[in-house]
Amino acid sequence: MPSGVPDNTCYLDQFGWNDAVARSFAEYRAEGLRPARVARTERGQCMLVTTDGARSAELAEALRGADPMSAPCTGDWVAWQPGDPDTVRAVLPRQTTLARSSASGRSEGQVLATNVDIVVIVASLTATIVLSRIERFLALAWESGAQPVVALTKADEAEDPDGALAEVSSAAAGAEVFAISAVTGSGMAELTAALTGTIVLIGPSGTGKSTLGNALLAEDRLAVGRVRGQDGKGRHTTTSRELVALPSGGVLIDTPGLRGVGLWAAEDATGNGVQQAFPEIEELAEQCRFRDCGHDAEPGCAVLAALDAGELPMRRLASYRKLLRENEWIASRSDARKRAERTRQTKVITKSLRQTYKFRNR
Repeated sequence: MPSGVPDNTCYLDQFGWNDAVARSFAEYRAEGLRPARVARTERGQCMLVTTDGARSAELAEALRGADPMSAPCTGDWVAWQPGDPDTVRAVLPRQTTLARSSASGRSEGQVLATNVDIVVIVASLTATIVLSRIERFLALAWESGAQPVVALTKADEAEDPDGALAEVSSAAAGAEVFAISAVTGSGMAELTAALTGTIVLIGPSGTGKSTLGNALLAEDRLAVGRVRGQDGKGRHTTTSRELVALPSGGVLIDTPGLRGVGLWAAEDATGNGVQQAFPEIEELAEQCRFRDCGHDAEPGCAVLAALDAGELPMRRLASYRKLLRENEWIASRSDARKRAERTRQTKVITKSLRQTYKFRNR
């Protein structure tokens, strides 16, 4: 290790530093750079958690023009260089990437958080439970490579929290579901026991994400807003994603409320989120007569047979079909965007070569 480069990474342990991150950082340490985790990003600046505490750093020029999907994001581990100003030089490989399609509806993605272990999907029991929305969040979480958990908040104000818990659990295969109250503490011990590593809270505004975050932090650190009585919707009190250490161990990332969530298949995702969100349909599909069965009107379709027998709810199949169509559209648009980018790069290279040849032949 070069002299003058501190090795005080023990402070970073509480923010998720581990052997895998250390191995990824080894080449940068040899270059004299230092490790940090991104706590927040804003206008080309990163607030970093470093071996010496919090520091603000600018992005190196190469990172400023990077693809938004690979630019530093809350949760990233980075290599930075002290100076005037401090500068982030590189982003370490991500273990997981929680991403959605951009709100613009174009074939672009938006990274919400990285290197996340648990995605807590927050829904309020004082509002109408929309199962298809929860399934969408579950598909997003599974696609990231992290483990989803569902937290049904405001159980102390709900008429039938047990019934809602059973209803959501039926649509959340593979994920634990908890009915909780951050006010009374009901269900909080069980939820906390299921949370490890880096945790991110996602869900619409007004569901109680920041209240839940404050309960996990054991302090009123996150801003909490009022919810409109007529429709149960809330304001975006959280305006940016921020990473903070939990007193019980682990790290918390709170996120702004998401009005709409479009699926996005991150390049480093571990699997198909829709398939993982609907495991019973995938299992039935394996029994269909035709391998490419569309589960529409094909003979010998095990999915349709389960539907006719009342073993598979029509609502569940409709949600599955909708998310599959969306995934296919995103994939096709993403491929088109990549082809267009490759074509653009080819044109730039060709133009440069022509100018070079023209200059040489003068």
